Amino acid sequence: MREKIHIYHTNDVHSHFEKWPRIRKFLKERKALHEANGEDVFIFDCGDFVDRWHSFTEGTLGKGNVELLNDAGYTAVTLGNNEGLTLPHDVLNHLYDEAEFDVLAANLYLPGGTRPSWALPYQIYKTSKGTKIGVTAATAYYRPLYKLLGWELSEPLSELENQIAELQKQADIIIVLSHLGMHDDQKIAENNPRVDLILGGHTHHVFMNGKKVNHTTLCAAGRYGEYIGYIEGEVDTKNFNASLFETAVLDSPPNAAEYIKDLDEIGKDLLQTEVVTLPEPLDYSWLEQSDLPAILCEALYKWCKADCALINSGLILSALEKGVVTKYDLHRMLPHPINPCVVELSGAELQEVLVKAEESGLSELEFQGLGFRGVMMGKFVYHDIEYGKDGRSIKIAGAPLVREKIYHLATLDMFTFGVFLPPIKNARSKIYYLPEFVRDLMEWELKQRYK
Repeated sequence: MREKIHIYHTNDVHSHFEKWPRIRKFLKERKALHEANGEDVFIFDCGDFVDRWHSFTEGTLGKGNVELLNDAGYTAVTLGNNEGLTLPHDVLNHLYDEAEFDVLAANLYLPGGTRPSWALPYQIYKTSKGTKIGVTAATAYYRPLYKLLGWELSEPLSELENQIAELQKQADIIIVLSHLGMHDDQKIAENNPRVDLILGGHTHHVFMNGKKVNHTTLCAAGRYGEYIGYIEGEVDTKNFNASLFETAVLDSPPNAAEYIKDLDEIGKDLLQTEVVTLPEPLDYSWLEQSDLPAILCEALYKWCKADCALINSGLILSALEKGVVTKYDLHRMLPHPINPCVVELSGAELQEVLVKAEESGLSELEFQGLGFRGVMMGKFVYHDIEYGKDGRSIKIAGAPLVREKIYHLATLDMFTFGVFLPPIKNARSKIYYLPEFVRDLMEWELKQRYK
């Protein structure tokens, strides 16, 4: 009788726990079914399972997410940029202390070139019939940002080639857990024909029935737990049939709503630390001038010690009432894992940024991603920038903009990653501030104003 294995995979769940009760139920039931039939089951996550936009993740600093993965019976996970770049060094270093699964991250190092004890370059799993399944993994190459947090990254494609070469000597089947994105996964398959499966993520792409590249099958399950990936593999023939289960049509456990609510309540309870007491309420608007976006923009300006500052008002998702403000209130208002950034622009480039911000209709754009967890971009808000209606009479710190002068603009890291404001994305110099999020700057500023 031919040996059959079953592989389930998720990626880019981003703490979207509204889908989790169905995912959990499905994985537990399927695992029990296969094991009852004497067949081996492996469950993998390809990164960005942790996302601090959710109060449960924020309150537990990701350790609650690890408990969920334990409970669902995962075999191994890899890091996404949300695990790697939104947690301070010591927090990430202890995130998986209670993990009952392996953490694979071949290209993550400590300064000096040693590996963290919890991050394995690969692992070999042996089936009940003795087949050796070698699994390695790599995360997206944001090396300068990791460096700011006290980590080192090796270039992922060359690192994976080294690990795959080692696995070729030891394993019958080779699997890569990739948080590199669709295009890099294609390159891995083209350059490493001995790889059998690449389970992908990062770019939130979907392969409904996998994608064959030479010998290798590429798999991906979208984002936010919308799909669960499944591969049925015949070991002897190395025939892998990939498919996706749509989570929305799976059976929901009877207590799903209560389960989801409980996670939020746990986070809320953990975030009840008092930050400040407000003598008056502070409002917000995405389309008009309002209190909270202006306060945040000034906080960014002062924190970064820049010449001027720019944010989008869509960052603010709730008002603050008069009275006690807690960390939960600030998290609800600013859930985004977005960091401060300073970019160096010429006056001409800064003028181009402001014209696009004011006159391109960008403020009405609805989007999510790049750390932004809101609804729409919203009106752009400035500090020490005056924008004339004709786009020409611009003042920086009260003085007319000089096109040849170099300015330091405090802004959001998402504008350096996205295509919204090209001069910022292409800036000659970028300084990132990690691990502070914009909500940390808001807390700092409110404490200064309302001691």
